[in-house]
Amino acid sequence: MRRENATSRRREPEFGISITPYSSRPDDIFKIAKTADEVGLEIIGIQDHPYNGSFLDTWTLISVLAASTRKIRYFPDVSDLPMRAPAILAKSVATLDIMTKGRIELGLGTGAFWDAIQSWGGTRRTPREAVAAYEEALQVIHLIWNYGKDRSRVSFPGKYYRLENAQAGPSPYHRISIWTGAVGPRMMRLIGRLTDGWVNPLSTYTSSDEIRGRQRLIDESAEKNGRSPESIRRIAQVVGVIDDQERSETSEKKPFFLHEKSPFVGSVSRWVDWLVSSYKDLGLDTFIFWPSAEGEEEGQVRIFAEQVVPRAKESIRESRR
Repeated sequence: MRRENATSRRREPEFGISITPYSSRPDDIFKIAKTADEVGLEIIGIQDHPYNGSFLDTWTLISVLAASTRKIRYFPDVSDLPMRAPAILAKSVATLDIMTKGRIELGLGTGAFWDAIQSWGGTRRTPREAVAAYEEALQVIHLIWNYGKDRSRVSFPGKYYRLENAQAGPSPYHRISIWTGAVGPRMMRLIGRLTDGWVNPLSTYTSSDEIRGRQRLIDESAEKNGRSPESIRRIAQVVGVIDDQERSETSEKKPFFLHEKSPFVGSVSRWVDWLVSSYKDLGLDTFIFWPSAEGEEEGQVRIFAEQVVPRAKESIRESRR
């Protein structure tokens, strides 16, 4: 179990938040993003479900939020490939990365809600087709980004995506990471072979054994393909409420990861313990907090950044020593 014993070699942890892009709450979204920026969190994720009529468009929203903040980075959590042509997506991501001087990363998924995707004109794919299309999309995106290369035109004769003597560029401001949202074994192996990180969808609802099993597949694939497993970021999505001791008393007795389809509710100390254990024992290194107390998100973000994160970082720092 090399990963569980490699705390000192693992990357420094990062902490961020998820903002739900409700079209009915634009003012609240701005407040939450500005608060996250002010209190020193590192990244904001925005869900990308174009077919959801109650959601704002993710890329347009990220553009506006990035212009209104100073330091915090952004990523789509995760961009829905069947609804986003990869060449156009590459252009959009590179453009925004240039305009923000390197504050954009790319979360990308194969697609999941196929009825909704098809209702908006997207292509329904089998799991095997979705993985194959995803791998082609990665190649198209990197060709369009055209890092450090003189050629200005590129071609790609794919089954699902094609480029024919296409003009590449512009290259992003920084080397953008592609983080893959997935749970299946084929995609775990693809992550280990090709991408920069694993976004574990709703980690709060995933058991420790499931997380360890998927981590093993990523690590084995990385090593088989000559990559360092430690180079691949492991992103956890933690849904819940940071509650006071009195109301969270019963949750204090729960194990860290559950199959229960419900948010995690706990005191500041419980959250710290949970995050530290996830880092040390499960190999997760990036934590995206999804505050599930509707209407209280801004306050939850402040508690997370000012009370939970510093204690978690200090405990992790001690363990790394």
